[in-house]
Order: sequence, then structure tokens, then C-alpha cells
Amino acid sequence: MPIWSVDDAGDPRLADYRGIPEPELARTRGVFVAEGRLVVRRLLSSRFTTRSVLVTAAVLDGVKADLDAHPCVPVFVVPQSLMNAVAGFNIHRGCLAIGQRPAPASWEHLVGSRRSSDRPQSLVALERVGNADNVGATFRAAAAFGAVGVLLDPSCADPLYRKAIRTSMGAALEVPFATDVPLIDALAHLRGEGWSTVALTPDASAPPARDVFARVAGDRAVLVLGHEGDGLTTAAAAACTHMARIPMTTDVDSLNVAMAAGIALYEWRQATT
Repeated sequence: MPIWSVDDAGDPRLADYRGIPEPELARTRGVFVAEGRLVVRRLLSSRFTTRSVLVTAAVLDGVKADLDAHPCVPVFVVPQSLMNAVAGFNIHRGCLAIGQRPAPASWEHLVGSRRSSDRPQSLVALERVGNADNVGATFRAAAAFGAVGVLLDPSCADPLYRKAIRTSMGAALEVPFATDVPLIDALAHLRGEGWSTVALTPDASAPPARDVFARVAGDRAVLVLGHEGDGLTTAAAAACTHMARIPMTTDVDSLNVAMAAGIALYEWRQATT
């Protein structure tokens, strides 16, 4: 395993780590950033290529066993102050890694590759979910409850932005996804392929999600969730075969979208187990 000690913030080998708070900067470089030991471990064991790892000396021993399993990945050991200076903010976890951003996956390929299963499958589809933490938390719920993929329309936050990866606890590196999905067309295609498409809404006139999932438990299902403030657009809701709500007290008008995704995925799993 190549390990280099670096004490110069201008070292060109650290170029990928510069300015990482700017999400578009990493995208234009064709990379993404993993932050923290747990997430870096998951990157190393994921389908993505790890370009390099940046750690402090204090953290190196804690990840060395994981790094030993990947002897071709360069490791740069730096002082904490240098790491902060290069990254552009305080890296409290003392551990970063750079992943190679792959070519975008098509949603058709993602859906087509999920056809064989012993139990009914679920997908999550997100419309205009712009907060990276919400996207990351939704991926974490998708991993926890066995969703086979996540579809994100063009207005959604990047699931490979470091905040989304961190909030997902690395699940964004594990759950298959497609971005820039033309959601209305995709939902129409999925309906034609026999998927039940379920729009999650706080509307009191919609039946409870548990009842909806009990009716469609033999089908494959797409759970469709929308914008943090406005919910689904009229067009997206109309493209779904079912509407479903999560019952709440009258004192609360809606749930956080990631929380709603978690509850809905749990109810789906209960209905299909």
C-alpha cells in the first residue's frame, strides 16, 4: 500500500481535495468525496473506484486494515491543520477519500436489472428533493428496508455530494440509483411493466399507506415522494396508480420527506413479508 507523508498544502497530489465544500467543483472534476472512517470503509468496499485516501496520523491505524485490502489505493498522511487548509473547512473526523464518479446510469437499465427476486420489490422515486441531507437519509432508509433502487429527477440533490453520502452513512454508495430521471415518463413506463406507483401525500382524503400496501403487496411498488415544502407536483401525483398517506395527529400537517420515506418503506416491507 503506497503511503506518503505530505506537509505541503500545495502538493499537486492533493488537488482532488481542494475546495470540497463546493458541490459542483467535485462534479466537474469527475469525483466525489467520502468523509469519515465508516463512510471511507464503505467506499473502499463499494462498486466505486477509490482514487486516494487522505488521513491524519492519528486516524491511520484505525483504517489501516481496510487500506491493506486495497494495496493500489494511494494514501496521503497529513497534519490536521493541513487537511483543514486543503479541504476548506474543519475535518473533525480526520479521514477523507476521493471516489471516481462513474458514467451516469440510465433508469431503464437500473429497473431492468432488478427484475428477478423471490419477493415483491420496491423502488423509491424522488421529485424535487433538493436538500442533500434528505436525499442521504432517504438512501439510508432505502438500504435499511431493502429498496432495490432510487430514482431522482433532475431537481434533486446529488446523491454523491459528500453531505448526502455522510447522512446516508454510506448507503448512497450501496443502493443503486439513477439521476436526471424524467419522472413522469418513468412512472408511465413502470406502470406498463406492472409496477404499482404509490404517491405519498399528507392529504387526509388519501387512504393510509398500510392499507394501500396490503392491497398491492403482490406487486412491485414504486414509492413516490416530493419536494420538502410543496410535495409532489400535480403531474407526478396524477402519474401514480395509488395515493397513500401516513396517519398523523391533527397538530402536524406533514412529515420530513426522508422520515416519510422511512415509514413508508417499513410499512411496505411489513406488508410483503
